Amino acid sequence: MSARLPLVPLLTLSLAAFVTIVTEALPAGLLAPMAQDLRVSVAAAGQSVSTYAIGSFLAAIPLMAMLQGVPRRRLLLLALVGFTLANAATALASSYPLMLVSRVLAGIAAGLLWALLAGYAAAMVPPEQKGKAIAIAMAGTPLALAFGVPLGTLVGNVIGWRLSFAALSGLSLLLMLILRLTAPERPGQLAQQRLPLRQVLMLPGVARVLMLVLCVVLAHNILYTYIVPFLQPAGLAARADAVLLLFGVSSLISIFITGWWVDRYLQPMLLISTLLFMVAALLLQLFPATTMAIWLAVMLWGLAFGGVATLFQTAMVEHAGKAVDVAQSMLVTIWNLAIAGGGIVGGALLKSVGVSSFAPALLLLLAMALWAIWRGRKRAVRAYANPGA
Repeated sequence: MSARLPLVPLLTLSLAAFVTIVTEALPAGLLAPMAQDLRVSVAAAGQSVSTYAIGSFLAAIPLMAMLQGVPRRRLLLLALVGFTLANAATALASSYPLMLVSRVLAGIAAGLLWALLAGYAAAMVPPEQKGKAIAIAMAGTPLALAFGVPLGTLVGNVIGWRLSFAALSGLSLLLMLILRLTAPERPGQLAQQRLPLRQVLMLPGVARVLMLVLCVVLAHNILYTYIVPFLQPAGLAARADAVLLLFGVSSLISIFITGWWVDRYLQPMLLISTLLFMVAALLLQLFPATTMAIWLAVMLWGLAFGGVATLFQTAMVEHAGKAVDVAQSMLVTIWNLAIAGGGIVGGALLKSVGVSSFAPALLLLLAMALWAIWRGRKRAVRAYANPGA
């Protein structure tokens, strides 16, 4: 009989992920009032998203490399302290430069939290339940995208953008208290157990998981960032909010399915997820002006992508062993690189070829991901057949 999951600390981790995603994405819906209040252009206000990503991208690997010996709950609390202070500073910022500094600090806190989240959730439960624990901890991500960001945007536009960030600061403070009271402490690594970054990268399967993250997240962000021009041939550009809501709801369903099956069927679920995304891309390529095909493609896209964070992080936990936190920091860095790359690559494709080039680019990236998954599956089968090899 399986042990009961420690739901309170796991759900608290899920809310921490929720705070992280909402903190990252909220400015995108509040650019106009932020720009007006801070007396800058909307484009300048948009740099609040970029500086957050830069902070997370630059901080994740160095922080985890330096802090491997620190107990894990203490590090999580430190990350939440960072969110509490950074969002409070954003809410109180009297000038544009101060706001950007606060956003960099929030990104640094995010880099630390994402590096810890999956490994800490997995460490709370027996090995046969680690995938389910990671799924619960990651459930805050689609919840934030489907409901948190729209709600925060609504609140910010109605009664002031600063209040939205103040609320996030208060929520982080509450989560710190709950984690301190309910989550078990987990020791950091002893000096003799720590591996250099190069050796972590060389662990079997780690580089392959990072390749998967780069291909799939890059494909997702090309589509997600430029969804409005993609919807124009079908006349759905004005309904982008409804399209993204369908994507969010489908992602939630995917998280539930992933959490239920990931511990038993990790490799098949990686394959199914990638294949669903490829079918969605094919529909978008073959029927770009057909409304029903677009809705179906978006639903499949959500079902494919909603659970990938859980799948990738579970795979990394399995491959990295005791070096999981450093390996997860690499995953966070590659994930942020793919987010930035989605905007750059998608923009270049849109400018040079047009939106018709998106689906072939997605299919190429997903084919590379499929190859990596298949290679991993073949190696897993050989290892099972020859356990002493």
